[in-house]
Amino acid sequence: MTLELIIFIAAILFGMFLYWRESGGNGLYRFFNKIFNAKALQMKPDDKKGFVYQQSFVLRLVFIGTLFLIGILIVRFLIPIDLATVSLFASMVVGTLIGTYLAGFVFKSEKVIDKKADKIEDVLHETLEKGKDLIEELQGKDSKEPEINEPEVESPAEEEKKSARERLKDKGLL
Repeated sequence: MTLELIIFIAAILFGMFLYWRESGGNGLYRFFNKIFNAKALQMKPDDKKGFVYQQSFVLRLVFIGTLFLIGILIVRFLIPIDLATVSLFASMVVGTLIGTYLAGFVFKSEKVIDKKADKIEDVLHETLEKGKDLIEELQGKDSKEPEINEPEVESPAEEEKKSARERLKDKGLL
């Protein structure tokens, strides 16, 4: 049981590593694609699909299962020790699949965080300003000075902002 748990955790890490490597480049997948497919059916140069990267569940399962079957066959011929091969195989395949999906989740969440970082920063600054104003209000109430609220007068805009069309006309582009 301990060996299976260790192999399962190692397989999760291996799956994350495999996904990360394929997200950077898919040379081996392209090589096999060129060997097995006719010229008209080969991958486009800008296609990033790999064995596990941007692949459906069934194809990931097939590719990972094949990889571990080949690995187990090689190990069985090199080391004639009989381990619980079936349970280790299942642990490795399931762990690697989980690792690839975890890595995909991490990559996607990283992209979302990068896109929304400016919005989060603006919200954080607004919240900090509101907090500072609240603290100043509370400190002002402690001194018990009467506050006179003057209505805010909006200052007239110095100059009406021109539309994009008017700016282009001014530059002579329209």
